[in-house]
Amino acid sequence: MSHTETESLYETLNLTELANLPATWHDDKIHRDALRHALELLAQRLAAAFDQGEPVEVLIKTRTRFLDRLLRRLWRFYKFKHVRNIALVAVGGYGRGELHPLSDIDVLILSRKPLDESAAARISELLTLLWDLKLEVGHSVRTLEECLLEGLSDLTVATNLIESRMLSGDVALFLELQKHVFSDGFWHSDRFFAAKVEEQNERHKRYHGTSYNLEPDIKSSPGGLRDIHTLLWVARRHFGATSMDEMVGFGFLTDAERNELNECQNLLWRIRFALHLTLTRYDNRLLFDRQLNVAQRLNYQGEGNEPVEQMMKDFYRVTRRISELNHMLLQLFAEAILAIDATEKPRPLDEAFQVRGKLIDLRDETLFTREPQAIIRMFYVMVRHPEITGIYSSTLRQLRHARRNLKAPLCEIPEARQLFMSILRHPGAVSRALVPMHRHSVLWAYIPQWGSIVGQMQFDLFHAYTVDEHTVRVLQKLESFADEATRPRHPLCVELWPRLPQTELMLIAALFHDIAKGRGGDHSILGAQDVLDFAELHGLNSREAQLVAWLVRHHLLMSVTAQRRDIQDPTVIQQFSEVMQNENNLRYLVCLTVADICATNETLWNSWKQSLLRELFFATEKQLRRGMENSPDLRERVRHHRLQALALLRMDNIDEEALHRIWGRCRADYFLRHSPNQLAWHARHLMTHDLSTPLVLVSPQATRGGTEIFIWSPDRPHLFATVAGELDRRNLSVHDAQIFTSRDGMAMDTFIVLEPDGSPLAPDRHELTRQALLQAIGQTTWQPPRTRRQSAKLKHFTVETEVRFLPSHTDRRTWLELVALDQPGLLARVGEVFADLSVSLHGARISTIGERVEDLFIIANSDRRALDAKMRDVLQQRLTEALNPNDKV
Repeated sequence: MSHTETESLYETLNLTELANLPATWHDDKIHRDALRHALELLAQRLAAAFDQGEPVEVLIKTRTRFLDRLLRRLWRFYKFKHVRNIALVAVGGYGRGELHPLSDIDVLILSRKPLDESAAARISELLTLLWDLKLEVGHSVRTLEECLLEGLSDLTVATNLIESRMLSGDVALFLELQKHVFSDGFWHSDRFFAAKVEEQNERHKRYHGTSYNLEPDIKSSPGGLRDIHTLLWVARRHFGATSMDEMVGFGFLTDAERNELNECQNLLWRIRFALHLTLTRYDNRLLFDRQLNVAQRLNYQGEGNEPVEQMMKDFYRVTRRISELNHMLLQLFAEAILAIDATEKPRPLDEAFQVRGKLIDLRDETLFTREPQAIIRMFYVMVRHPEITGIYSSTLRQLRHARRNLKAPLCEIPEARQLFMSILRHPGAVSRALVPMHRHSVLWAYIPQWGSIVGQMQFDLFHAYTVDEHTVRVLQKLESFADEATRPRHPLCVELWPRLPQTELMLIAALFHDIAKGRGGDHSILGAQDVLDFAELHGLNSREAQLVAWLVRHHLLMSVTAQRRDIQDPTVIQQFSEVMQNENNLRYLVCLTVADICATNETLWNSWKQSLLRELFFATEKQLRRGMENSPDLRERVRHHRLQALALLRMDNIDEEALHRIWGRCRADYFLRHSPNQLAWHARHLMTHDLSTPLVLVSPQATRGGTEIFIWSPDRPHLFATVAGELDRRNLSVHDAQIFTSRDGMAMDTFIVLEPDGSPLAPDRHELTRQALLQAIGQTTWQPPRTRRQSAKLKHFTVETEVRFLPSHTDRRTWLELVALDQPGLLARVGEVFADLSVSLHGARISTIGERVEDLFIIANSDRRALDAKMRDVLQQRLTEALNPNDKV
């Protein structure tokens, strides 16, 4: 049959006939080219059927059956069909009959004794052919005894054997394997159950205990397919159940729960199938660059990221349902397998609830349906009893049923509102009530707006979690400030937390701080209105309501000010203090800010951010205590810094006359913006250096959480660009720059740099970095530096370059805020534009937020004055041309 005839045949056969096709092939069809063509046609047919809406379970079954018949036909071709004491067995996902387009084909060649030379050679030929066909074959060749020994010592092998399926060969041998595998001597039920639960817990930890990561793994994330597999493995080992239908027969699943699990599995299968159709190599991660293609293949509609947003919301909501069912069923299995006596006498707590072991249980199964407010009452009982660690399985089942039959939000019930506020006021409210309320969708049932952020995507590299998951992590971080063990990491917040008069107001603000994301408009303003409505409904007085609304409205202000404003400028501190109004607001806001940063992404918090927030907090506190009408005396501060530095230097018996000659060359700003320790460090080295030649210092001690680099050099255009380019080439992040020029034209520049992980420069890199910078600034002509390669992740993001000029309080400086796509060599390019236009740089605050940079530059013209409107327009155009990724070829 020609290729054209074969293609025509594949198009005309229905899927059942297609799956059976390999069984009809003659020996002359069994060669690499023909088989490879057949597999290509199968893949094309399955992809077309998927796009036409064929149920995914049918496609998975078709691919599995096709491979079954292909392997049986090859088994016969290589003369094994009637050979005794050898069998071909499907294991793993293939054993379950769960073959997606890129799934591994896991097989076991089982024999009673080691293969003879002839059989081993034929097995080798068979496997080689499968690899030549580009099938991802995972194989093992083992005797029965080897299988059992391997299985006893390795949980993964044991699991593969439990879900093994006979393909061809000696049936008696396979049944003997099954007999041993399901005997008490081979992974007894209770041991297997405990091991699989521990395995699941460890797997969940790798994903920070949530499926709500923005780039989840369809298979392995919590609530993913593996959580369904765990249920099936345990059920098969203990009960012999081979499907969810049989689990219903054993009384562990209701019909509704079985249907729900099937529905959830079906959605995950569809997403996984579509993902595999877009890839060429096996992977189950929904990475950013894949999500839009997968969503469109699944026929999600909309502009921009709307298809992804819809798909991911469906994904997250399904994984939540799977997690809840997994939790409930594993508890039921524990009662059955570990012989936990479900009739053990419970301990009453009140007229409605009792405790079984460490789990809360209903005394009347109809209570939640009759009195929905009892749902909130249960969590109030849990927060008052720290010994309770969870919800009993039958109560969880009743909770799920009642939650789905609610006629109105729970917050509309007066008693529920009183209970909810009592929860918030109780120690442990987050861990013992709000987190389980979120896990079991009760927060959604209580706060109507919460539903809109469940599974809400955030399309950037900055946020690691969905909006609801991020919010819960903010709450958890806030609660940790009450724990003395948190002090080493967050000393300021742990110190302030007990001084907050009403911590429940902080929790309310945290619940609402991002609740309006995804609606369009400013989520801080919309969220502030939502929390005012909540406050009114829950009986907060005017002062309390205004505070929570103020916190939501300004929850980003402290982070923006600390990281993207010149907080050494007294005017910035005055303006920030005016918004704070009082010290109480300041204390609330710094705790919320730290929790918000930490809960956004585990890698964001570092000593640099900590130092900035502490500096802003204490400067603002001082300003508030001084009074808003009193601004600091800058001349007095300069004088104080000089005297303190001089005192330090006198301990070294320095030549004060030489020191004053050096300091006489410096402008007042230099003394104002450096600490006495920094001034003394610079002076010690400058006094022993030939001041006509460049000097580079790398501080051995961390400065504000980073490494300080000081440069003394004859000033010239492109100096900043040169230094920034060299630091970037060495994969160092510049977070702060202070640029000064002495009265006689010497640059005195200070850079704070961090390693990519946010730590100070590694000590073993100090000298190499110093030498490299000396060499770079010694070049007499400007040459754009060689840049690093762009991160692969950044290639899939676009950020339009924005240049904004901030309101200024002086005619000597211009404040420029730059937003752009993070890219290698960005600061060098900015510096090059400044130099080309004779714009002098006096300071920079560099903030990288995922794929975005949001930088502040303090600049002036060549006459040390603020830029006029014409120069601003030219600068804006040049920076946009230099940095806008959409304009690059």
